Amino acid sequence: MNKELIINAAPQGVEIALLEDKKLVELHNEKADASFAVGDLYLGKVKKLIPGLNAAFVDVGFEKDAFLHYTDLSPYAKSLLKFTQQAIGDNTPGGFDFGNFLVEPEIIKTGKINEVLSGKPNILVQILKEPIAAKGPRLSCEISLPGRFVVITPFNDIVAVSRKIHSSEERKRLQKIIESIKPKNFGVIVRTAAEGKNTAELHEDLSALVDTWKQIQGNLKGAVAPAKILSEQAKTTSMLRDLLNEDFNRIVVNDKNIFNDAKNYIQKIAPDKADIVTFFHNGSPIFDQYGITKQVKAAFGKTVNLPSGAYLIIEHTEALHVIDVNSGYKSVSNNQEQNALETNMEAAEEIARQLRLRDLGGIIVVDFIDMKLPENKKKLMEAMEEYMKPDRAKHAVLPISKFGLMQITRQRMKPEVTINTQEICPSCNGTGKISSTLVLEDEIEKNLNYLITHKHSNLTLMVHPIMHAYLTKGWLWSRCWKWRRKFKQKINVVANTNYHLTEFHFFDQHDEEIKL
Repeated sequence: MNKELIINAAPQGVEIALLEDKKLVELHNEKADASFAVGDLYLGKVKKLIPGLNAAFVDVGFEKDAFLHYTDLSPYAKSLLKFTQQAIGDNTPGGFDFGNFLVEPEIIKTGKINEVLSGKPNILVQILKEPIAAKGPRLSCEISLPGRFVVITPFNDIVAVSRKIHSSEERKRLQKIIESIKPKNFGVIVRTAAEGKNTAELHEDLSALVDTWKQIQGNLKGAVAPAKILSEQAKTTSMLRDLLNEDFNRIVVNDKNIFNDAKNYIQKIAPDKADIVTFFHNGSPIFDQYGITKQVKAAFGKTVNLPSGAYLIIEHTEALHVIDVNSGYKSVSNNQEQNALETNMEAAEEIARQLRLRDLGGIIVVDFIDMKLPENKKKLMEAMEEYMKPDRAKHAVLPISKFGLMQITRQRMKPEVTINTQEICPSCNGTGKISSTLVLEDEIEKNLNYLITHKHSNLTLMVHPIMHAYLTKGWLWSRCWKWRRKFKQKINVVANTNYHLTEFHFFDQHDEEIKL
């Protein structure tokens, strides 16, 4: 698969588009003033304990208090509380040695929130979900710092290897390496990307994460809640960290700083791929150049058309997302079952793309076209799971129910991407009515008269192509010639496809627009 990352930097933030075989599959928007992003670390102040929910509300500086449930506390919550207090009041030059930190006993899984957070202390928390709709952020105390090959989790000493690494010899090799280089009081999860990597590469990644933890420790010193302690990496580098593999063959950036950051980051993690980063300075918008703007306009909105003529209707409610599959005018054969299967297969691929593109989360209900044969339903289910495989968000696909509905759950970590692709009609300004072309002809003539009496000459009138055809039709008897004879002036009429039907502008002999 051919993967490209196109990065568009603008004053209001950075837009990142991921293309797979030239097709837009992910669109990320990182605002310049973004805060409370997934992975950010905050020093929070416990505001309210709710024993009935076994949860707490924590002030992290957002307008609404963030939510922390007991199940997100981490078994090492007492160690985290002790570490937070110790780091805030620490006066040791260079900070105390975390390797000598005494870890507290684990909390029990069935405990109560008020037993752990009594006294409403300050606590180090990580954003688990961004604020969505009317809800504040959701927090976790299971602190994890992800790198390219490993993830570190402070306070535990466990080494775990990704289940996606299937070779038992490779799993044992990685386990052995990590156990030999792992510092005390850190747990390490080995990511799938570590497969085949040597000790030096793993050690470098691990050391960088341990340094980040030292930075967190330093930032906590003297901190007053609520305060941001550490930001997740810029979206660009975090995407490169999680996505970069041998399929990637191009990263195009239109900002010099991001270009240098991306180049340096890739130089560090994959020196052989450093030349895939290119700087775009064509002058034209980068998203237009790579066809992304057009794909965004076609992919967002309530109706999504498929190449065969079938189409999807995507509706959103507070509780779930509903997708309806319609066959449109598609009719390949007279076999209704075969038609339904082919349309559903095509729709399944587009639905998997739409879930990633719009970042839809929670419950998604898909109403596929009814099929009678169980083997066809099974085929569709397997195809859907296959199309969903590249999706990095946790998801589950349920078999088609007896009502012909497929239910999908997808991890929701941030608000969905919504782009309004409809524009107010420039001709009617949303009223649904435009002035008559007969009246328009009079209006143009009136403006011509005004310009010529004010000593303008060699005028060019620019109009929509349909209006151009109307004004120039008939050569010597056209409206254009009528004006030339009337005003005894040369008047050029030029068509412009970018104009709407009733739009017109006048230009002088230097091709500069004359403002009326």
